[in-house]
Amino acid sequence: MKKILIIDDEVNVGLLLSKFLTRNGFEVDTAANGSSGMECLKNNAYSLVLCDFRLEDTDGREMLKNIKLLYPNTGVIIITGYSDIKMAVELIKMGAYDYITKPLYPDEILTTISKAIETQYALLEMDNDYTSTNKPQKEGKKQVFSGEFVAGTSRASKELLRQIELVAPTNYSVIILGESGTGKESVAKSIHLNSPRANQPFIAMDCGSLTKELAASEFFGHEKGSFTGAFATKIGHFEMANGGTLFLDEVGNLSYEIQAALLRTVQERKVKRIGSTKEIDLDVRIIIATNENLQEGISKGRFREDLYHRFNEFSIYMPPLRDRGNDIVMLAGHFLKIANQELDRNVTTFSAEVYECFMNYRWPGNIRELKNVVRRAALLTEGTEVGLKSLPLEISNYRVVAYETSAGNGYSSAPVAAAAEVKENPRHDLKNAALGAEHETILKVLREVNFNKTKAAEILNIDRKTLYNKMKAINLK
Repeated sequence: MKKILIIDDEVNVGLLLSKFLTRNGFEVDTAANGSSGMECLKNNAYSLVLCDFRLEDTDGREMLKNIKLLYPNTGVIIITGYSDIKMAVELIKMGAYDYITKPLYPDEILTTISKAIETQYALLEMDNDYTSTNKPQKEGKKQVFSGEFVAGTSRASKELLRQIELVAPTNYSVIILGESGTGKESVAKSIHLNSPRANQPFIAMDCGSLTKELAASEFFGHEKGSFTGAFATKIGHFEMANGGTLFLDEVGNLSYEIQAALLRTVQERKVKRIGSTKEIDLDVRIIIATNENLQEGISKGRFREDLYHRFNEFSIYMPPLRDRGNDIVMLAGHFLKIANQELDRNVTTFSAEVYECFMNYRWPGNIRELKNVVRRAALLTEGTEVGLKSLPLEISNYRVVAYETSAGNGYSSAPVAAAAEVKENPRHDLKNAALGAEHETILKVLREVNFNKTKAAEILNIDRKTLYNKMKAINLK
């Protein structure tokens, strides 16, 4: 049972909250002041603390600092009768999950508490280098994931976890679809780790980097002397993955001839090295990934339909990062932790403005882009908080960047920079073209001088007031 501590010096409020949460399946303790609340925390483990901001012996800021210092994995929600957005942002930056204002409404309280506990559980699991669903596993078996895989709490992420849990124990071939950078290989590894083949090899192969000449040798291997340059016997990826899982990334890039050879291998479950007459029995599970529309490839004659149906025993769609809601914040924190370890830094949080940018940006590069942005920001940040100046311009200035879905497939998105005036008047006349070029030049110069407006004005040969007016016109402050 999830356990909650309520710290509130208004006895009636604490009593009512305790009764309400107990009826909803929580175990609840109460404390009337900060010192007694800290005593409860020393003697018990809590999933969550509800703490009033104004207590007789301290306040919410001090309580939050003490709780996070001593019990960093315990979630905290602050209760306040003073609806002050600046205070709320400060508390969240300090580590509070959320705040709720008096008068308290049952539905709001229950929703906020449930989300807070779910988030804390996910963060705990990330700290342990694996992530599992909150659903109980059959026969007490824990679901294990690749260290690169981070499960979220959004609806899209929960559905992804459900599908992994469903298909992993089977021997089905799987197609993983989705935009570039969504983490398809990490999902493939997680399927492998939760399958009966977990103790056998997981071999990943990037089909996009294979030339037509090398592909057959990479897949099937070759014997010494079988062709010019074959100076030694080579074991192919199918043979290396025997007993385990073979992951083929960007399979849509393979030539039609190699696809035919693949089909034969998959159908017969046998492989023969180039230059050999001996056939080797195969027991390999195949998982493929693509950001292309293979159905379109079939219609245009680029991909074999029979091979597609061999692979497509089960398909998983990877949601783009922009559709994963608050998972963006969770992933950013996860990558910041990794960046701190890599760089030996102590950057602990993001500013409220950075969080806002993260949630509004479209992330065409998905998780891979977010990871790179956070690593770069950790390197550039002086102090403990990532600010806007540590972000790339296209993210910190998201208001003047528009995104539209590119034609041709159902997965990828492409960035299109546009000034505010051009968005309102999409005609491609000379006036708008000149405005677009001017704004692009201003943004480029500002980036080069690290947003020093005096230097930028000198380089652009305009005065500071003119520069400010032009920046205001494109919502750049």
